[in-house]
Amino acid sequence: MRERFAKAARPINISNFNSTARKSPGIMRAQLIPLDGGEPVSITKDVTLVGRKRGLCDLVIEHGSISKLQCLIVKTDGLLFIRDLGSTNGTKVNGQKVTRGALLPDDELSFASIKFRIHLGPGDPEVGHDESTELLTNLPKLPDIEKFEVPADDERSDKRRPTAL
Repeated sequence: MRERFAKAARPINISNFNSTARKSPGIMRAQLIPLDGGEPVSITKDVTLVGRKRGLCDLVIEHGSISKLQCLIVKTDGLLFIRDLGSTNGTKVNGQKVTRGALLPDDELSFASIKFRIHLGPGDPEVGHDESTELLTNLPKLPDIEKFEVPADDERSDKRRPTAL
């Protein structure tokens, strides 16, 4: 079903600064599968900062519609949670703009105009998977994400990450 998604006019550069993914039978594998057909991005850290700011973000997406600090992805107990960091063009799950929420297998995650499918599980993602998903309406409160504070734009330095309270 990959034919349903049009290729981007120019390739989008995505850099993953997470540690190298290891294939272990007991470890949950979390990946973002680009809907434009690019290489899958493994989420290996417990907290991954997504944005276009090189040297600060763990997952750098070089595209003008992505904010310098777009969102946080938290990996815990076999689940992924997301928190938008006040991005200009927003973060969407299954087409619905969210400030925070849980990500389920096969959900569609959009950072501005860049779209991914969520893969969670022990194996590699299926190729040519049907893109049907479930709409998240009642999202649980995230346990640890409230500990992060994002400084205002004028207080940010190139080397600062969100700090724990």
